[in-house]
Amino acid sequence: MSSRFTLSVPDLAPFFEQRHHELATRLQGEHLDVLATTEDPGEIARLLGDPLGLYAYLVPEAYGGATTGRPVDLAYIDMRALVLVREALGQISAQADSIFAVQGLGTYPILLGGSQDLIAEVVPDVVRGRRLGAFALTEPEAGSDVASLRTVARKDGESWVLDGEKTLISNVPIASHHVVFANADPSLGRKGITAFYVPKGTPGLTLEPLPMSVPHPIGRLRLEACRVPNEHVLGHVGAGFRIAMETLDAFRISVGAAANGMAARALTATLDHVKRRRQFGAPLADRQIVQAYLAEMATELDAARLLVARAAHRRDTTGERVTSLAAMGKMYATEAAQRIIDKAVQLHGGIGVLEGSEVERLYREIRPLRIYEGTTEIQKLVIAKALLG
Repeated sequence: MSSRFTLSVPDLAPFFEQRHHELATRLQGEHLDVLATTEDPGEIARLLGDPLGLYAYLVPEAYGGATTGRPVDLAYIDMRALVLVREALGQISAQADSIFAVQGLGTYPILLGGSQDLIAEVVPDVVRGRRLGAFALTEPEAGSDVASLRTVARKDGESWVLDGEKTLISNVPIASHHVVFANADPSLGRKGITAFYVPKGTPGLTLEPLPMSVPHPIGRLRLEACRVPNEHVLGHVGAGFRIAMETLDAFRISVGAAANGMAARALTATLDHVKRRRQFGAPLADRQIVQAYLAEMATELDAARLLVARAAHRRDTTGERVTSLAAMGKMYATEAAQRIIDKAVQLHGGIGVLEGSEVERLYREIRPLRIYEGTTEIQKLVIAKALLG
């Protein structure tokens, strides 16, 4: 691992505990660079599980996850540990970070609402990387407006029949199971939304990959008379909206951490470039305008790290939902990372827009983070709602 690999812990020590310092040391000692040697999503998913063992940070200690000091809390995931892992992955491989994060999104609803039998069947394999999950919420006509989803579920004896379409669902090409949200009673609006565990290969489930501007396993699901047993309902009928929002609340903080990782990588690459690149007889780093850009980039990155660490610390130490703080961290970190990476491209000049250059790729990789798990505009509404009461 490069000595230039950075994490939030040293500068933000008051937000972290000893186990987080130990995790940071472990991450910096692990051979995470192996994740950047392949663009095969299946191979990346395997490496994240074995040998790296990072999926353990997505699962409570009670179910075989990483040690947190709270083994009796059946839904507790150490958010500060998750932040550190995603900050590291953001600096190594955006695709690895995405696969890792969606493994969490596709597992947490099972922890929130699955039966003990279902949890015992699925979660140990999630930790080992033998099973991969997907979170199937978005539809062609239901993105930010979750309550308007059109996928429906009809009770038929001891099973449910699902019909509808999901799109822009990450991990679809490699997932073993999908958490699908469908409305069991459209007349009730969001109160009818229900979450279902749908394994790959279920009759009536069709999967189709979609192309992305960066390497990323994503696709659509079509459900046509897709029958699932009653025991695959997560929580109870009508609990799907709550489960979806709690899941997104839990993982939204870590989106900011991934953005911080990408921004840190861009800043490191830019510092190397401006020290090495000479124009008009001197390094670019000697130019005051360049120094001003660097100062802005470093300050925004530190501010973003502070907001993300605060949200994660508050959630870990209080156990409360931190919807507004999570929205602030996600919004600011992803927007700041876009600005930081844009400055990195500018300071690299023509090299910065060559296909395949480090900062050009980062420019494409950061863009989706301002959209998924709640757009920047939605985060602003969430924050304003909390302020207005």
